[in-house]
Amino acid sequence: MKKSIIFILPDLETGGAERIVTTIANHLPRDQFSPSILLLRKEGAYLDFLKPDIEVIDIRTPRIRHSLKPTLLEIKKRKPDIVFSGFGEVNAYLSLFTKLFPNTKFIARETNIVSQHVTRKEIRFFYKFYNGYDKIIAQSQDMEQDLIKNFGIKKNKLEKINNPVDLDFIEEKLKLSERPAAFSHHHKNVVAIGNLSARKGFDNLLKVFSRLKNQNILLHILGDGKDREMLLQMKNLLGLDHVIFHGKQNNPYQYLKYADLFILSSRYEGFPNVLLEAGACGVYSLANNCPGGINEIILDQINGETANIEDYDDFAEKIKHAVYRNNEKENIKESIKSRFSKEIILKKYENLLLNL
Repeated sequence: MKKSIIFILPDLETGGAERIVTTIANHLPRDQFSPSILLLRKEGAYLDFLKPDIEVIDIRTPRIRHSLKPTLLEIKKRKPDIVFSGFGEVNAYLSLFTKLFPNTKFIARETNIVSQHVTRKEIRFFYKFYNGYDKIIAQSQDMEQDLIKNFGIKKNKLEKINNPVDLDFIEEKLKLSERPAAFSHHHKNVVAIGNLSARKGFDNLLKVFSRLKNQNILLHILGDGKDREMLLQMKNLLGLDHVIFHGKQNNPYQYLKYADLFILSSRYEGFPNVLLEAGACGVYSLANNCPGGINEIILDQINGETANIEDYDDFAEKIKHAVYRNNEKENIKESIKSRFSKEIILKKYENLLLNL
C-alpha cells in the first residue's frame, strides 16, 4: 500500500525549507509514496520545479494564523497517512490538533534554533504541545539540544537530519558563471550572503572590516532586507570603501566560484545552506562560532574554520590569513559531498517516513 503524504508550507518561494520539501516530494519513490503539497498561497519559483504528479492544494489563506481551519479541514477530508509540516509557525499551531487524527502520523521539521528565533510569547505557548508530534526533525545537534533543554521535547521524538546540498544543480550553475565585473584582480575578494537583518550579523562584519582598510581585500555582500539602510549608513560612517553591497543576486554561485573566502557572520542559524553551498563551490569558509550546526559543517582547516566575530581584531586577523591560503577546491567540495549530498540526506528522510 502506498503511503499518502501531505507536505505543508506557506508558499514555494526560494527559501531553505521550500527547497528541502520540494526536493523530498520530487524524489520519494512513487511505488511507496503518493505526495501532495498544501500551500497557504500557490506562488513561488519552486512551483516550476515540482514534478507534475504532485498535487498542489491551494488554500488561498496568506495569513498563517487564519490558515489553521482550512488546513485541518483538508486533513480531515483527505485522511493522509502522514502530514509533514515544514515551517516553524505552522508547526506550532498544528501541534494542538494532532490528537484529532489518530490514524495520521504528524512530522514537524524545525527551521531554526527555537529559543533564539521564536520570541513571541503567544507562539512559544504552542511548544507545550510539541510532544504531540510523532517525529520532530531537527537540522542540527544545536537545534535538537535546544528543543530538549528549553521546551521539554522527548529525545525519542527527535530525529536529526542535516540539510542536503544539490551538487548537480550547483555544478550546472558554475559552468555558466563568469567572473563578476566587481571582482578586482588586484584585491582578494571576500563574499558574504544573506538577508540584511540583525540575525545575519553584518553589523559585526562591517566592524571587522573597519580594521582591514589598509589591506587589499574587498568585501562583497549579497542580499537584501530591512536593515539595508542602516548598514549602508554604517558603511559610510566607518568609511568602508572596500565593502560593496550588491543586493539580491539570481546567481550567487558566480560570486562564490571566484571568491577567495566566504564569511558567515550570523548570530544564530538553523543549519546554514549557504555554508554548504560555499563548500560545494570549493570556497574556504570563515564562520562566526554561533549555534546552528556550524561545527557539523566545518572541518577545521579542511573546508574552513570558526572564530568569534565579536572579537573584531582577532576575526580580522583570521581573514588576513585565510584569503592567502592555497586551498584544494576539490578537497573542499568532497568534504561537503561526502556528508551532505542529496542522495545521502534523502535516504534518511525516506527511512524516517517508511518506519513511522
